[in-house]
Amino acid sequence: MTVLSARPVRVTAPAARPGAFLPVLLISTFMTAIDAFIVNVALPAMQRDLDAGPAALEWVVAGYVLAVAAGLITGGRLGDRYGRRRVFGLGVALFTAASVLCGLAPTAGVLIGARVLQGLAAALLMPQVLAIVRTSVAPAEQPKAIARYGLTMGLGAVFGQLIGGLLIRADLFGLDWRLCFLINLPIGVAALALLRRVPESRHPATRLDLAGVVLVSAALVALVLPLVEGREQGWPLWTWLSLAGAALLFALFAATQRRSKQPLVDLTLFRERAFSVGLVATQVFWMGQASFFLILALYLQVERGLSALESGVVFIAIGAGYLATSMYAHRIAARLGRQVVSVGALVMAVGLYGMWQAAGHGTGWLVPGLAVDGIGMGIALAPLTTTVLSRINPRHTGAAAGVLATVNQTGNAVGVALIGIVFYRAADLTGGFRAGLVALIVLELALAAIIQLLPRR
Repeated sequence: MTVLSARPVRVTAPAARPGAFLPVLLISTFMTAIDAFIVNVALPAMQRDLDAGPAALEWVVAGYVLAVAAGLITGGRLGDRYGRRRVFGLGVALFTAASVLCGLAPTAGVLIGARVLQGLAAALLMPQVLAIVRTSVAPAEQPKAIARYGLTMGLGAVFGQLIGGLLIRADLFGLDWRLCFLINLPIGVAALALLRRVPESRHPATRLDLAGVVLVSAALVALVLPLVEGREQGWPLWTWLSLAGAALLFALFAATQRRSKQPLVDLTLFRERAFSVGLVATQVFWMGQASFFLILALYLQVERGLSALESGVVFIAIGAGYLATSMYAHRIAARLGRQVVSVGALVMAVGLYGMWQAAGHGTGWLVPGLAVDGIGMGIALAPLTTTVLSRINPRHTGAAAGVLATVNQTGNAVGVALIGIVFYRAADLTGGFRAGLVALIVLELALAAIIQLLPRR
């Protein structure tokens, strides 16, 4: 079944083999993925160098997250309208420039502004990656291409802290934390130099619903802001009012989309069960990712006394497990169908339970559980992404990819907020880590159950 009938997508540049352009997409994806995590390692050095207070440091993180979440759906639609390669290239150029501005920032205020610009640039380029894969790669080769995309996303998340620790330790030219941002300059320049290899596609009849842009952006900010800031501030009244306002804004957005002749997000997309149920499953999956990395890093660094670099080395275990399975997940999916995600979720639950048993003992006892968790993550991530986009008409690929990326971001924010509550309510960090792992196991079991609602084929 294909969602929505539409005229064919207009391709304005000859399509190329994935091997010719996929590396350009993936290196840019990796650049944006690590920037969501690498900054956590650099915060103490930023505080010393810029004389930044706790509130400023929070906004170095929150500004990026909010900008990404608010702009992804609009970014995806801009690619549909003006050309996915063109918008992707614009996003890479802006992200590279914003990274340089971050690396040269003389004050905390400039750094926060540059991080917001980074987030907006990431929102432009991120949806285009999956949209280009869906419109320019032969259907038979798409699962393998998306597996590589999933591998890149996972490696960026897993190794962001290690890479940041290595860059700060290297302290090349005395740049310290600034190198974490300036390293994006050669990466971005290389991606732009190879941009011509990426095929162009767009649907010129698509128009941008400006009312929809304003409403969905405001709704996402109202949703994500209290999730990012709420726990640190003790969940004051404004956080609950913001969440209520987000619900109202989303309702208004849905009403305008039903009436619009050119909606930002065509709500008939959600009639396709693979898309709607897949988004719920994706939300649950990502709720368990950033939150797990957060409580693991806190446990290792605060409770076990490891440095940022030493704790990053521990993350190699989960990265090794992820590498072992992620590139072959599409082959496993060919045999197991939708159940491949359930298998991955259950394997992750086993790994988390192993870490629960090991908590309180030596750090090395965590390694087997970390490796098993990585194996499950590698099995589940790419097939889940493929499922969500598998039945979307090419005309709406950019918008659908934007919705998917938005769900990834909101899932991370919701997970950090909820698991953070469980973690910090415990009497000590070991108890908090174990309580957080129990909550994460429940999430993985819920994910395995939700997958049963997907279409069988």
